[in-house]
Amino acid sequence: MTLPRKHVVTCFLEHNRKILIMKRSQLVRTYRGKWGAVAGYVEPGETPEQTAFKEIREETGLTNVELVKRGEPYEFHDHTVGVIWIIHPFRFRTPTPHIRLDWEHEEARWVLPEELPTYDTVPHLIESWQRVST
Repeated sequence: MTLPRKHVVTCFLEHNRKILIMKRSQLVRTYRGKWGAVAGYVEPGETPEQTAFKEIREETGLTNVELVKRGEPYEFHDHTVGVIWIIHPFRFRTPTPHIRLDWEHEEARWVLPEELPTYDTVPHLIESWQRVST
């Protein structure tokens, strides 16, 4: 069986050397209760970069963000949900730590990148960070 391929963005927001992670709500389709970054599906007709800015605005309310780095996309074959994710990682800087959560998340924290392994995260979150952290 061939798994469907879906392009998604993973967007790390950085403020004062900390990055934003958010706990996914019970209302989302995948990875409920896991910690992740701003993320979303790349819709037809959108570039991954356009999707990244759109998802940041929708999930945090932030519009004043600066793209710092675009990481190399990579594939993750997730047989538990039956999808091949093509992950496009991004790193942004924001001048403010104040965000507004939408329905997709129930909690948010600004953490040091080295704290990521202590959280129950969505698959490959650390790998995505590593692709944009240098």
